[in-house]
Amino acid sequence: QVQLVETGGGLVQPGGSLRLSCAASGFTFQNYAMSWYRQVPGEGRKFVAAMHPSGSITNYADSVKGRFTISRDDNNQKMYLQMNSLKPEDTAVYYCYANNHWGQGTQVTVSS
Repeated sequence: QVQLVETGGGLVQPGGSLRLSCAASGFTFQNYAMSWYRQVPGEGRKFVAAMHPSGSITNYADSVKGRFTISRDDNNQKMYLQMNSLKPEDTAVYYCYANNHWGQGTQVTVSS
Protein backbone atom coordinates (compact mmCIF):
# COMPACT_ATOMS: atom_id res chain seq x y z
CA GLN A 1 0.00 0.00 0.00
CA VAL A 2 0.98 3.64 -0.33
CA GLN A 3 3.28 4.75 2.45
CA LEU A 4 4.96 8.09 3.10
CA VAL A 5 7.44 8.44 5.95
CA GLU A 6 8.90 11.78 6.99
CA THR A 7 12.15 12.13 8.91
CA GLY A 8 14.55 14.91 9.78
CA GLY A 9 12.56 17.07 12.14
CA GLY A 10 13.91 18.39 15.41
CA LEU A 11 14.80 21.42 17.50
CA VAL A 12 16.85 24.15 15.86
CA GLN A 13 17.75 27.71 16.81
CA PRO A 14 16.44 30.65 14.81
CA GLY A 15 18.56 31.15 11.72
CA GLY A 16 19.46 27.48 11.59
CA SER A 17 18.76 24.82 8.99
CA LEU A 18 17.07 21.45 8.78
CA ARG A 19 16.56 18.99 5.96
CA LEU A 20 13.37 16.96 5.95
CA SER A 21 13.07 13.71 4.00
CA CYS A 22 10.03 11.83 2.78
CA ALA A 23 10.45 8.20 1.77
CA ALA A 24 7.70 6.92 -0.50
CA SER A 25 6.61 3.39 -1.34
CA GLY A 26 3.67 1.56 -2.84
CA PHE A 27 3.24 3.70 -5.94
CA THR A 28 5.17 4.88 -8.97
CA PHE A 29 6.81 7.86 -7.33
CA GLN A 30 8.07 9.51 -10.50
CA ASN A 31 4.53 9.89 -11.88
CA TYR A 32 3.25 12.07 -9.06
CA ALA A 33 3.59 15.60 -7.86
CA MET A 34 4.96 15.75 -4.33
CA SER A 35 4.15 18.35 -1.72
CA TRP A 36 4.98 19.49 1.77
CA TYR A 37 2.43 20.94 4.17
CA ARG A 38 2.67 22.05 7.77
CA GLN A 39 0.29 22.34 10.68
CA VAL A 40 0.32 24.10 14.02
CA PRO A 41 -2.05 23.23 16.87
CA GLY A 42 -5.53 24.62 16.36
CA GLU A 43 -5.08 25.30 12.66
CA GLY A 44 -5.50 23.36 9.44
CA ARG A 45 -2.67 22.07 7.32
CA LYS A 46 -1.11 24.75 5.17
CA PHE A 47 0.74 24.41 1.89
CA VAL A 48 4.51 24.85 2.01
CA ALA A 49 5.99 23.62 -1.28
CA ALA A 50 5.31 21.33 -4.23
CA MET A 51 7.19 19.82 -7.13
CA HIS A 52 5.83 18.65 -10.48
CA PRO A 53 6.59 15.04 -11.47
CA SER A 54 9.12 16.28 -13.99
CA GLY A 55 10.99 18.12 -11.26
CA SER A 56 11.07 21.20 -13.45
CA ILE A 57 8.22 23.09 -11.81
CA THR A 58 8.14 24.08 -8.17
CA ASN A 59 5.80 26.20 -6.12
CA TYR A 60 6.29 27.72 -2.68
CA ALA A 61 4.20 29.48 -0.09
CA ASP A 62 5.15 33.15 0.10
CA SER A 63 6.22 32.68 3.71
CA VAL A 64 9.03 30.27 2.76
CA LYS A 65 10.17 31.56 -0.63
CA GLY A 66 13.90 32.09 -0.76
CA ARG A 67 14.46 30.04 2.40
CA PHE A 68 13.08 26.57 1.63
CA THR A 69 13.95 24.33 -1.31
CA ILE A 70 12.02 21.25 -2.39
CA SER A 71 13.74 18.47 -4.30
CA ARG A 72 13.17 14.86 -5.28
CA ASP A 73 15.19 11.74 -6.00
CA ASP A 74 13.07 9.53 -8.21
CA ASN A 75 15.61 6.71 -8.24
CA ASN A 76 15.33 6.33 -4.48
CA GLN A 77 11.70 7.45 -4.21
CA LYS A 78 12.48 10.27 -1.84
CA MET A 79 11.54 13.90 -1.52
CA TYR A 80 13.35 16.53 0.48
CA LEU A 81 12.72 19.93 1.99
CA GLN A 82 15.83 21.96 2.73
CA MET A 83 14.90 24.63 5.25
CA ASN A 84 17.31 27.50 5.83
CA SER A 85 17.11 30.71 7.85
CA LEU A 86 14.48 29.12 10.04
CA LYS A 87 12.19 31.35 12.10
CA PRO A 88 10.12 30.58 15.20
CA GLU A 89 6.99 30.87 13.04
CA ASP A 90 8.20 27.89 11.02
CA THR A 91 7.53 25.71 14.06
CA ALA A 92 4.97 23.09 13.03
CA VAL A 93 4.42 19.45 12.18
CA TYR A 94 5.53 18.98 8.59
CA TYR A 95 3.71 16.51 6.36
CA CYS A 96 4.56 14.89 3.05
CA TYR A 97 1.67 14.54 0.59
CA ALA A 98 1.39 12.57 -2.64
CA ASN A 99 -1.09 10.39 -4.49
CA ASN A 100 -3.88 11.44 -2.11
CA HIS A 101 -1.94 10.14 0.88
CA TRP A 102 -0.32 11.81 3.87
CA GLY A 103 2.68 10.84 5.91
CA GLN A 104 2.58 10.74 9.69
CA GLY A 105 4.39 14.06 10.05
CA THR A 106 7.62 15.21 11.65
CA GLN A 107 7.89 17.96 14.27
CA VAL A 108 10.03 21.00 13.58
CA THR A 109 10.63 23.38 16.47
CA VAL A 110 12.52 26.63 15.99
CA SER A 111 13.43 28.13 19.33
CA SER A 112 16.36 29.59 21.20
